[in-house]
Amino acid sequence: MYKKSGKRILDLIIAAAGIFISLPLFVLITLLVCVDSRGRPFFLQKRPGLNEKLFTLIKLRTMQDNGDVTSLGRILRITSFDEIPQLWNVLRGEMSIVGPRPLLVQYLPLYNEFQKQRHTVLPGITGLAQVSGRNEISWQEKFEYDVSYVQNVSLKLDLEILGRTVSQLMERKNVKSSTGLPMDEFKGN
Repeated sequence: MYKKSGKRILDLIIAAAGIFISLPLFVLITLLVCVDSRGRPFFLQKRPGLNEKLFTLIKLRTMQDNGDVTSLGRILRITSFDEIPQLWNVLRGEMSIVGPRPLLVQYLPLYNEFQKQRHTVLPGITGLAQVSGRNEISWQEKFEYDVSYVQNVSLKLDLEILGRTVSQLMERKNVKSSTGLPMDEFKGN
């Protein structure tokens, strides 16, 4: 029962509360990003979600057109503030608060059957792989954590992941470098 209706209710409560609480900070950061990114505050990108259905992921813009991370972008990535707009993805039912992070579309044909299991639940803003090492673990470990989450979804597990996420955000743990850049590209098995 939690996997569907209970999880959705929790998502709606947390997303709505998160938007309400972060709204003043979000407006300020969005204005700063507009200045930093020459008027374009949002980064929009297609990502595969539940059952590999594509949706548009929303993040605050952290990079210049040439691929360089801006000074503000570096801070946003390290603090994960660039993820705040994904609360709208949660409200729209495209994402969950907790679940496997949505990866790039070009990775879809590279997944083996085990790895594809990650798409049997909604992708999340945070997940078991993020609180278990984020950018410091291998792709194989990430997929193992993602599938473990899929196979063991529960209210208890979601609350544990949320608690660990808050703790790690406060401590700024598991960001591999001071740039906040993600790990190497996934190239399949």
